[in-house]
Amino acid sequence: MYTVILIGIGGFIGAILRYAIGGWVQDNFASFPFGTLFVNILGSFFLGLIMYLSEYQGVFSEEARVFLTIGILGAFTTLSTFSYESFRLLDNSSLILLIINITATVVLSIFAVYLGKTVALSFTTGLWRGIG
Repeated sequence: MYTVILIGIGGFIGAILRYAIGGWVQDNFASFPFGTLFVNILGSFFLGLIMYLSEYQGVFSEEARVFLTIGILGAFTTLSTFSYESFRLLDNSSLILLIINITATVVLSIFAVYLGKTVALSFTTGLWRGIG
């Protein structure tokens, strides 16, 4: 039950962060869903960072990892909004924007996971030793 509560609290935080950060980014763009793209890339980076820090460094306890990844990041990133916004681009006869959105989201999110892994593994090489 403790784990479920952790996930719920994390989800609450992640949903608020998604609303605030995604909305803040989107306020400057009317015709392209940059807010969703941004939170998906940012969330992918942090997921990669946290998972690899957990796996290779033991930085996070199981509870902290679940809270951060399933709770916060699970609510922070969203495939359903991405799918809906992509379809809306198609509804608006914007095939090129649909292709750009899908390609950018998939490629940049995968790259962000790789970047998170790279940052996490740099702790192993000693780049971050002495910090903290």
